[in-house]
Amino acid sequence: MGAPIPVRVEGAEHAAPLDARGRHLHDLRISVIDRCNFRCPYCMPEEQYPRDHEFLRKAERLRFEEIERLARVFAGLGVRKLRLTGGEPLLRRELPVLVRALAAIPGIEDVALTTNGTLLAAHVDALREAGLGRITLSLDTLDPDTFRAMSGGRGEVAEVIAAIAAAERAGFTRLKINCVVMRGTNDGQVLGLLEHFRGSGHIVRLIEYMDVGTCNDWRRDLVVPSAELRARIAARWPLVELAPNYGGEVARRWAFADGGGEIGFISSVSEPFCGDCSRARLSADGRLYTCLFASTGCDLRTPLRAGADDAALAGLVGAVWRARGDRYSEARSEATAAQRERVEMYSIGG
Repeated sequence: MGAPIPVRVEGAEHAAPLDARGRHLHDLRISVIDRCNFRCPYCMPEEQYPRDHEFLRKAERLRFEEIERLARVFAGLGVRKLRLTGGEPLLRRELPVLVRALAAIPGIEDVALTTNGTLLAAHVDALREAGLGRITLSLDTLDPDTFRAMSGGRGEVAEVIAAIAAAERAGFTRLKINCVVMRGTNDGQVLGLLEHFRGSGHIVRLIEYMDVGTCNDWRRDLVVPSAELRARIAARWPLVELAPNYGGEVARRWAFADGGGEIGFISSVSEPFCGDCSRARLSADGRLYTCLFASTGCDLRTPLRAGADDAALAGLVGAVWRARGDRYSEARSEATAAQRERVEMYSIGG
């Protein structure tokens, strides 16, 4: 991958780190809050997180200025793309203030947001004006009853459709629509979802049900492999494979042969993509995780609040990344999937 590139972090020079498998640090996913207004079965099922569940207190979450400072440190180490996640990130008040600060960081080329969409319509214009570049919405089905069930009884599909329309009016003409596919739950509704968005310019991304966290009762027999989905779709609409947009891209890209648009397949279970993973994750309480399936993270909040300067923080982040050897999806087995010591997805985003 070439020699590390010297970069500047507040007057101190650091080398853009490569991990133990030669992977660059390029993307940072920032969880701004661990709360969510949905209880999706693949992430935060209601029976595991009842209404009185105790989430992080305000003082335990990183403040906006702390997130901005850490993002500047990460940018100095080679990060170029930031994605705001949750929980549901729009539960964090005044999010456009953070977006504006992050978009102004030298070296940051893209600030994106992943949301379930229920609160988006009220904020999308302010987010756009603040510098948000892209939006990914979660939409697992268009069927109202199935959607209600997959949101833990807390969402209505009409709210997400309205959010998409609001985003389009605000100028987001190429949304990504994420759909987690679970066998026997919504896999029979995938073609209807694709038909709805064909020709819209938006990209539906079909995500294999993953064994993230400890509470979603993951079973391999509920996974619908991407190859199976592609065969179902191609029987209706012929597909052609597209080249990746960039190295380390999560989704494999396909397009309708008739020009009806693009589809993405995120296949962590059946077609792992650990080999060129360039993503780090920052939890709402300031812990750095180097894998979606990690069991532990590095505490950045404590040194940050104790007065560590940017050079010290960059040295800490760089050391964590250089020691990284994560390849969970490539090494996944029934034994590793059964291990229960993993961070919950709602804490670090998808």
